[in-house]
Amino acid sequence: MAGRAKTFGVNIYMGRSVCLKNVEHLSIGDNVSIHDACYLDALGGLEIGNNVSIAHHTSILTFNHTWEDASLPIKYNPVQTAPVIINDDVWVGCGVRIMPGVTIGTRSVIAAGSVVTRDVPPGVIVAGVPAKVIKSIL
Repeated sequence: MAGRAKTFGVNIYMGRSVCLKNVEHLSIGDNVSIHDACYLDALGGLEIGNNVSIAHHTSILTFNHTWEDASLPIKYNPVQTAPVIINDDVWVGCGVRIMPGVTIGTRSVIAAGSVVTRDVPPGVIVAGVPAKVIKSIL
């Protein structure tokens, strides 16, 4: 897998049943942990910085299905890609969903169960569905 990824840092922990798709579009920094049963699809581009922890059962998506062509079932319509960037020193709680096109700022925390649909500024805690800033930690 490391040989197929764009970049693959040192001291990376991968838990059990982690699913990585389209790794040729994946960049992972140093000291990253991706815990059990995470799903990461890098089709649209996925960058994970240094010192990032991604807790179990998290999904990170870099594409959405489209449905414009009504002559086709939705699952056969083209997908629309958008990159996800997770900057350095980020903690992603368990069961989080990070949607396409999101950038997560340095030293931020994503609370468990959150759905991240918009960019997260540096140095904050976000929580909820959709995720909203609840506290600054800088």
